[in-house]
Amino acid sequence: MNKKGATIYDISKKLNVSVATVSRALNDHPRISQATKDLVKKTAKEMNYKQNNLAKALKSGETKNVGIIVPFVNTNFFSSVIRGIEEELSPFGYHVIICQSHEDVNIEKRHLNTLLNAQVDGIFMSVSKTTIDTEHIQSILDTTNTPIIFFDRKKDIKGISTVTIDDYRGGYIATEHLINEGYKNICHFAGDLNLEIYQNRLNGYKQALIDHQLPVKEDNIVSMGSSIDAGIDAIKKLWDKKSIPDAIFSSSDFAALGACQELKKRKIKIPQEVAVIGFSNEPFTQFMELTMSSVDQTPLLMGKMSGQVFLDSVKENGSGVSIEKKVVLTPQLYIRKSSKRK
Repeated sequence: MNKKGATIYDISKKLNVSVATVSRALNDHPRISQATKDLVKKTAKEMNYKQNNLAKALKSGETKNVGIIVPFVNTNFFSSVIRGIEEELSPFGYHVIICQSHEDVNIEKRHLNTLLNAQVDGIFMSVSKTTIDTEHIQSILDTTNTPIIFFDRKKDIKGISTVTIDDYRGGYIATEHLINEGYKNICHFAGDLNLEIYQNRLNGYKQALIDHQLPVKEDNIVSMGSSIDAGIDAIKKLWDKKSIPDAIFSSSDFAALGACQELKKRKIKIPQEVAVIGFSNEPFTQFMELTMSSVDQTPLLMGKMSGQVFLDSVKENGSGVSIEKKVVLTPQLYIRKSSKRK
């Protein structure tokens, strides 16, 4: 066996057929018989032939690679979205290149340039919390035909399709559940309000209070990070105030987990004295000693729908028609012990 690998010319010589026949057989050309395809592929394998994917990409105009940019990969939500995209595109021969922005717009810009230089066929993106100016994204639309699909975190840019959940609805049903359980002084961990998803969850929380004739108290709204430590710090600050909440709706499961830890440390009973509900339905929420209620974001479905939107865009580009899609998925509330008083 040739360790360096054979060429199509070597295969052609061994089988005494034309180079064109070998090339067509390897690429499953319809004019080549199945018997010839099988023989050529068998010989190619025996001779350690490796197809030149770069040359193939240059010829076809597609690399069969797509890029995915997420803030972090070490959360169940983003890893599940990536899995959904991969499962949807893999049957069509696509491979994914995963990049992390670490919530830094400058890193996000570098990743975009790298993916464009790699000539990916499409880019899936959940923007960083520091992405305020979107000129670097707009320039891709202006100068290339590379489709971009936003998922979860998005910016409103004409020409870019989006796949999100109804965050407003998620915030509303979580707050309404707490109200129906008899809680009246409900605090909200709002997350980083530079991101539209957290603004929408906050607005859903506010509207649920208004619809049930409860006051919206600005002191009960805490804009904060989405970490366990942020949840711990928020409880410390809230308990320094006179008006102590009897329930917490957090835009993050991790901040909600931190809140539970600090409440337990202070010997405050959950949910009898204070209820806690999170957002994202991370796996740990159902395996805690006191299981935690949470709004599920259906990340696997979000990934699969993002993949479908991309595949549709590929078909549309081939037909000369481009349609901007806005897919909004319905959130689901999982009610567990941390918020079930009745």
